[in-house]
Amino acid sequence: MGVEGGDPKYSTAILIPKSDKATVKKIKAAIEAAKQAGISKLGGKIPANLKQPLRDGDEERPDDPNYAGHYFLNCNNKRKPGIVDRDKNEILDANEVYSGCYGRVNITFYAFAVPTQKGIACALNHVQKLSDGEPLDGRVSVEDAFDDEFEDDADDLI
Repeated sequence: MGVEGGDPKYSTAILIPKSDKATVKKIKAAIEAAKQAGISKLGGKIPANLKQPLRDGDEERPDDPNYAGHYFLNCNNKRKPGIVDRDKNEILDANEVYSGCYGRVNITFYAFAVPTQKGIACALNHVQKLSDGEPLDGRVSVEDAFDDEFEDDADDLI
């Protein structure tokens, strides 16, 4: 996804069920390793108000049912991630990977420091789509957007 007037940026929100304790444990360990590796960037010590990438969907997105019972990470990168299917074949059709499909990601955690904030960020490297899921964007299909009944009125044409 590109940023108008700026450099392209690729991003995803990764939802992890809170019940997937093994994955959550691995993510927390990787975040801790990024803190230790980036301690010099963080000013020689880990600040108490360090921005964390793993967040609680129930607390931060209480009005979004898609986040209920999940932790989430927002990951991005200026470089386009590799995107493959279950068999590691490159996916060329951008419509094949969408908000709501199931997959695996290869991500990297790293420390950052800007004048207003210090924290751990998440870089998106690669995506492997495993299966389709229910789209989360709330958009209806084109078939559902229009009923079969209409009047052929020239004033309605675009």
